[in-house]
Amino acid sequence: MRLHTATLLIATTALLAGCNDTLDSVGDKKLPSNISNKVEQPLPSSILAEMKAKGMERNSPIAIRIFKEEGVLEIWKAKTDGRYEKIASYEICAWSGRLGPKEKEGDRQAPEGFYNLTPANLNPYSKYYLAINTGFPNRYDAVNNRTGSNLMIHGACSSSGCYSMTDAQILEIYAFARDAFRGGQQTVQLEAFPFRMTADNMARHRFSPHYGFWQMLKAGYDQFEITKQPPQVAVCDKKYVFNKQVDGGKGLNPAGACPAMSTPPQLVAAVASYNAAYDRDYAKALKKYADKVWYDPTEAERKALVAKLKVGHDLAFAPTGSALKAGKLLELSQVDDPANPVIDPNKAKTPALFASLDNSSKTSRLPQDAGPTVQSANAVDASSTATVPLPAVGPVPTANPILPALPQPTAVAMDAPAEPAAKPFWKFWASK
Repeated sequence: MRLHTATLLIATTALLAGCNDTLDSVGDKKLPSNISNKVEQPLPSSILAEMKAKGMERNSPIAIRIFKEEGVLEIWKAKTDGRYEKIASYEICAWSGRLGPKEKEGDRQAPEGFYNLTPANLNPYSKYYLAINTGFPNRYDAVNNRTGSNLMIHGACSSSGCYSMTDAQILEIYAFARDAFRGGQQTVQLEAFPFRMTADNMARHRFSPHYGFWQMLKAGYDQFEITKQPPQVAVCDKKYVFNKQVDGGKGLNPAGACPAMSTPPQLVAAVASYNAAYDRDYAKALKKYADKVWYDPTEAERKALVAKLKVGHDLAFAPTGSALKAGKLLELSQVDDPANPVIDPNKAKTPALFASLDNSSKTSRLPQDAGPTVQSANAVDASSTATVPLPAVGPVPTANPILPALPQPTAVAMDAPAEPAAKPFWKFWASK
């Protein structure tokens, strides 16, 4: 009995210690049965066929987008015309905390923001099966005194600040990144959002204390939606800036005031048109939610939705349910502080779950309710990120041949690698 209690205590302590890449893998039973080398496991033939149908090279660049509230991780991949299109969508098995950015070590929050991943962020030795370090804290986080370490996208379906997938899911996500790096991509952009930044969602979350931060992220979100290209991201005045060219060739100081900057005229026009439509939709959404406030559920409330999935699994297996399904729309009259709504059973009747808001992907490649697979006890552990040798075995992606190339802007890209990244294709919409 004492031994059993001690084992539970050790496992529980490991979970509370944070997402430090130390747990044994407890991922998905539905892993392919013929894996001899997980680091080199090719993507499924069905995905490769879909790439071909969409006009994507196997080694073309990718971008990763995360939407917390839906619990979805998407892979977007560049086509031969330079535009990105979604190629895969996965239900996130577990993410901890609530909506909002990570601010300090131990707060159990998963990062929100823009992060540049390099081959050094791939960790093949993870005891979470495989892992990709998010790069938190980036320059924005650092200059705003946000702290934390070893925040990953990994397997094992257990999170204390990470985005945790099943082992079978991370096997594919890792392969997407590996192939893109081998094709010549120097940095993969990770965009982590609280939700899809539509007018309806922004209006629904307008009382959140994180709303100002989310408005800043929305500028980058919007430009991706417009251009279907990951934006160039930099930091000045302790803020994110997107697709900016610095006048006079000056660099950007994350802590200093932003110098004179400009935006390509075509992008200015496209953003203005996008914002005009957004403003109309937001006005309608405000009327829709005029007397409502959204209750963002706790992690415990999300876990309660999927408690049955833990049956028969290792103690560390800790899936979390949808924040949309666990959240609620409350009447403003029910809450004392709209910025921190609390459900009071003594007031008006608690409304039903607002499940109709749940627009998460219905085509997720893998379910959350798969069983555990325990990694070999003699597996190598690496609490820090390990570098994977990635010889160039595929073609290096080239710029869109039908579009004019623009000179590289002088803005200092956030978390820029040692060598400059590929030039952006900001003028692609001019060909329309």
